[in-house]
Amino acid sequence: MRVARGSYRQVIEMELARGGFEDLPRNGGFLLSYLANGDESIEEMIHGLGVSKQAFSQLVDTLVLRGYVTRDINPQDRRRITLALTDRGRGAADAIFTATKAVDEELGRRLSKAEMAGLKRGLAVLGEIKESWERGHDDGR
Repeated sequence: MRVARGSYRQVIEMELARGGFEDLPRNGGFLLSYLANGDESIEEMIHGLGVSKQAFSQLVDTLVLRGYVTRDINPQDRRRITLALTDRGRGAADAIFTATKAVDEELGRRLSKAEMAGLKRGLAVLGEIKESWERGHDDGR
């Protein structure tokens, strides 16, 4: 499984390097992708990344310092922050999407539709298992 996960990571890292984004920190690409999609709250991003609030804050600090993200006070709720991609952040997110799409297309060429459906279902079940263990291991029966 580790080797399989590495396929995406390697292609993404190559595409980021090609675009001049070698300084993107660990988990930075995931956060940029969340922001590019725009449909996750900060709490959901923290949970999705599987990091503490402190680690998330440090990641945001790094991304702000390196010019990938802006951080502002939320005008509707001054206790909250608003994160947004800069042009550099959008460029890095585009590189990540390009790399991910290339791997997905390669999978589509190498697997039948039935095999692809099985792979997707297996990955979904892995996500369900992770969530059940986080809730105290309810095996779904």
